[in-house]
Amino acid sequence: MRSAPQPAADERTTLEQFLDFQRETLLEKCMDLSGEQLATRSVPPSDMSLLGLVRHLAKVERWWFRVQMCDMPLAPIYQDDFDGVLGQNWEDDLAVYRAEVAAARDAVRDLPLDALAQGKHAQGISLRWIYLHMIAEYARHLGHADLLRERVDGRTGL
Repeated sequence: MRSAPQPAADERTTLEQFLDFQRETLLEKCMDLSGEQLATRSVPPSDMSLLGLVRHLAKVERWWFRVQMCDMPLAPIYQDDFDGVLGQNWEDDLAVYRAEVAAARDAVRDLPLDALAQGKHAQGISLRWIYLHMIAEYARHLGHADLLRERVDGRTGL
């Protein structure tokens, strides 16, 4: 269940709550679907699926918060986010996503928003920028998720 961000909170709380709202929205777009439905590429010719989006966003969570912000030497989660997506693995992929979100939160919990990324591809980028980038990343992909979900079972407005 999504929690709307507080309308008058400090900057850090606002950024965290907006990002959490986007994360929760992704999971709502996926609820009540089978693994096969989640893996369906329902908007040809695109190879995107709801499950592929979950995998992609798990990878992005890891990349920005832990690899780039905190310079943690972590191996990639998936070789390809969208290719090779199998419905029978959806529970595993969902668990990976949830673990990456939790790890991302933990990694930056005590860092100030002005902290600069330590990873070699993002030096000079602040944690504030990363939060805003992630909110935008989710917003873009949630638009894709709307179309994918509607094509799978006709549901809209989740």
